[in-house]
Amino acid sequence: MTESAVARSHMIDCQLRVNEMNNERVIDAIRAIPREQFVPKAKRAVAYVDEDLPIGDGRYLMEPMVFARLLNAAEIGPRDLVLDIGCATGYSTAVIAGLADAVVALEMDADLVIKAEKKLAALEVMNAAVVQGAHAAGVAKQGPFDVIVIEGAVEEVPADLVKQLKEGGRLVCVKLEGGQGRAHIVTMEAGIPSGRDLFDANTPLLPGFMKEKGFVF
Repeated sequence: MTESAVARSHMIDCQLRVNEMNNERVIDAIRAIPREQFVPKAKRAVAYVDEDLPIGDGRYLMEPMVFARLLNAAEIGPRDLVLDIGCATGYSTAVIAGLADAVVALEMDADLVIKAEKKLAALEVMNAAVVQGAHAAGVAKQGPFDVIVIEGAVEEVPADLVKQLKEGGRLVCVKLEGGQGRAHIVTMEAGIPSGRDLFDANTPLLPGFMKEKGFVF
């Protein structure tokens, strides 16, 4: 077993399983993806630390425990279409692709789009496509989606983004209020969205999700 594989197993055992994360589908999807390949070379030795990992230009890979528990809450099924917002270098997309039928990865940064496409191609992730665009706008023309995952904290969840959920769809994110973060899920039932908090979680704000006046979930 390589040093990176050992570090990945250690992350699963010491960060995920000890934090109420025993969804084996999610764990297997995380175990299958070499996180170290999605970070700068200088960061590869710390790719599996239990904190948000800076990858440059103010962007991060979400803390493994928070990411895993959000995926657990999203209940991604093998037939689901998922929108992964703020995919950065593509790590989250690669993991989600192991759970879903197809993934649309949305990223606003053109350089990160290129990196994500290269990383996903190198790992032969065939059921994901990377799209460049504003994070908060979503990708309505590719939807509606069974699941939307926002890869960072938000001050608000735009109503137009929630409208891209299918009936029974789920949106998961970390929501910041008063400087405190909580994992948050929005579900669509009978055409009506409803949101609730899940657990304490702090992660950096994802560009494009600053609070504005208007309707907020």
